[in-house]
Amino acid sequence: MKKQELKDRIYKLKGNKAPLSFMLNSRNSQRNPLLYFDGKRNKPLRYAKNQDTPFQDEQDGYAIVEPIVFEDGMLFVSRTNPVLQEFLNYHPGNNKIYVEVDNEKDATVDVEKLDYELEAQVAAKDLELETLETIARVVLSMSVDKMTSAEIKRDVRLFAKRYPKDFLESLNDPLLVIQNKCAKFFDERLITMRNKNKDVYFNLPNNKKKILTVPFGENVLNTLSVWMQTDDGIETLRLLEGKLED
Repeated sequence: MKKQELKDRIYKLKGNKAPLSFMLNSRNSQRNPLLYFDGKRNKPLRYAKNQDTPFQDEQDGYAIVEPIVFEDGMLFVSRTNPVLQEFLNYHPGNNKIYVEVDNEKDATVDVEKLDYELEAQVAAKDLELETLETIARVVLSMSVDKMTSAEIKRDVRLFAKRYPKDFLESLNDPLLVIQNKCAKFFDERLITMRNKNKDVYFNLPNNKKKILTVPFGENVLNTLSVWMQTDDGIETLRLLEGKLED
């Protein structure tokens, strides 16, 4: 078990909870087990201010047990109390009931988030209208034929701002273009759904044949676009693309 770096530490309750005071279980008992598995066995924990270890079986018979109280959702532990810090590190409530405040880690996460936001905003600004329409139609499920180009640009940029990671992932999705074409085929009524939206059918003047059945729980555009890349699907894709251009 690796020793922690000796420094002052601050802990906070999770879930934005900030009761006036919260008492953390500080000793193992039959009613409230407090154990740490060290890779070989479960070791009972107990915080005692006059001991050099948080493990009960390594303490002497003169342990002075103290309560551990979070005030307004926070707990400060000085570097002069390494036993309590070690106890809190091994406590099963660590990262479940409370977390250590790590400003450097939080800042790193914030910077990563800001990088995603900036990258997404720049990418959204430079997209051509056709790609914007594709994202709006496929990812955002919008009826782009009824929208102006300004509305499409606005909504896609808002999506990129609010969900930058999802937006960037959608740009790198190789199925996106084919999904967009499939959505157009539906919009132009070249294909339709039947049988309670389970089956995809041609809807051409001389062809009303079934194309495929969408597996239960699957997305129809994703299923259809994957099939369109098969040998049979490519022929269907070319046929429908020709009808779309007519």
